[in-house]
Amino acid sequence: MALEEHGPRIHSWLITRVGPDRADDVFQETMLAALAVWEKAKVESVRAWLFTIAGNKAIDEIRRDGRRPLPEGEVDEWPSPETAEYLEDPVWDEVRVLPEKQRLAVTLRFRGDLTHRQIAQAMEISEAAARRNVFEGLKRLRERIGDE
Repeated sequence: MALEEHGPRIHSWLITRVGPDRADDVFQETMLAALAVWEKAKVESVRAWLFTIAGNKAIDEIRRDGRRPLPEGEVDEWPSPETAEYLEDPVWDEVRVLPEKQRLAVTLRFRGDLTHRQIAQAMEISEAAARRNVFEGLKRLRERIGDE
């Protein structure tokens, strides 16, 4: 039930974090980690809990990527998060240049459809800080692209 209800949003959010080429693996790691502690987990919001696990798995993947050896010689162009259909919207180009906390809060709010409380849990910050990060991110977006 939790997988069917929250899985698509978590997966699309992971695409923005680690790219479409690695999102499937990170999503699978997220679900396996959640399943391993499902019986013992006492959480207020399953969605925020799953996004927290996904965020940690994405960080792990990004760190692993930094330790991977790079190929020598020419390499075909790597797939990027921009290849995801919904990210072709020019607004998401502007979201990608936001400061990290604001970018994360805005994507959790609008791609993950999380409440401010759930964003706070996923980012491990206070609810007021989550609300502020979303507000500041949207404010910057409005300044950059207008109030459309």
